Amino acid sequence: MTFDYDDQNIFAKILRGEIPNQTVYENDHALAFNDINPQAPVHVLVIPKGPYMTLDHFARDASPQEQVGFMQAVAEVCRISNLEDGFRAIANARGHGVQEVPHYHLHIVGGRPMGRMLQG
Repeated sequence: MTFDYDDQNIFAKILRGEIPNQTVYENDHALAFNDINPQAPVHVLVIPKGPYMTLDHFARDASPQEQVGFMQAVAEVCRISNLEDGFRAIANARGHGVQEVPHYHLHIVGGRPMGRMLQG
């Protein structure tokens, strides 16, 4: 599969500092910020700083350092957000996955019981 990254997407603009965000955590490889339309008391988006479109793109093409840095950012967001009672991590991909921004992002959602994700 070929990935043609759009560097004009909103997350690319956030990474370049063109659009403000409410940063929760940042390291060399990832930026985490509050979602502008939160679906729970805690709703943080974690994005890699590299030009990756989807989870599978990131998993295939990101360097080991980028992958580790991203996962360390996820862990730090969970710690900062006091999610010891649990959380949900969601990554939507492409059309059938209803991905709205073509830059890989992981939703960390918690702060209340999430209920079952899928029924049936």
